[in-house]
Amino acid sequence: MLCGLPRLSGRSAVATAIFFTVALLTHHLVHPSLYTDACPGGIPCYTPVYPSAATGLSLTLLAGGAILAARTIPYLIADATTSNAAGSKTQPGSQDAGRTATQFFSGLLFALGLQVSGMAHPAKVTSFLSFPVLNAWDPSLALVIVFGVLPNLIMIQRKGFAEPPAFKTAFELPTKTVKDVDVRFVAGAAAFGVGWGLTGTCPGPAVLRAFAQPVWGLMWMGGFWLGVRVAA
Repeated sequence: MLCGLPRLSGRSAVATAIFFTVALLTHHLVHPSLYTDACPGGIPCYTPVYPSAATGLSLTLLAGGAILAARTIPYLIADATTSNAAGSKTQPGSQDAGRTATQFFSGLLFALGLQVSGMAHPAKVTSFLSFPVLNAWDPSLALVIVFGVLPNLIMIQRKGFAEPPAFKTAFELPTKTVKDVDVRFVAGAAAFGVGWGLTGTCPGPAVLRAFAQPVWGLMWMGGFWLGVRVAA
């Protein structure tokens, strides 16, 4: 979704529509009360909670520092692993090191975003699936669209993919279109929706949660592996 929708991918739009609808129905069927640990009732779940000034400043510094590091350190590492020859950034060793550092910081920023926003907490996600019962609905996840999909959409539509990324000769983009949507694709999206609606967990938050709860993580990874094997 975060990569597909900004590219205006029809397949991504279809998958998102399927898994979200199925997740919503699954949550309503399995958790009919719709209230969760993150939203036990008493006050409407959409009631905003604001951080203190100190917390807001800390979060701003954390986010700014992480973004600055992600924008600078990969280039420093690429330069440090390059020989003295001219055209350093085009050398394979430099590109590999820079790309690895970029991947690390991409994962770090994603994990920080999940943790700080509470999206690593399954109950936070399932509360979003309580829509349209507003008292039980936490709209926080909608901010993913505002701050995740929308900036990507603006950047991609503005710059496109003609210029290669910093440490790669070209972008690796999927070639399938909405015309390639088949039964297997629909079943996979629906299965994802069922799992998401049941547990409020998708692969990104699950990996993060596995570090905090290793036993749960082993069980989840075992189920994930089995699902991949069955689908293959």
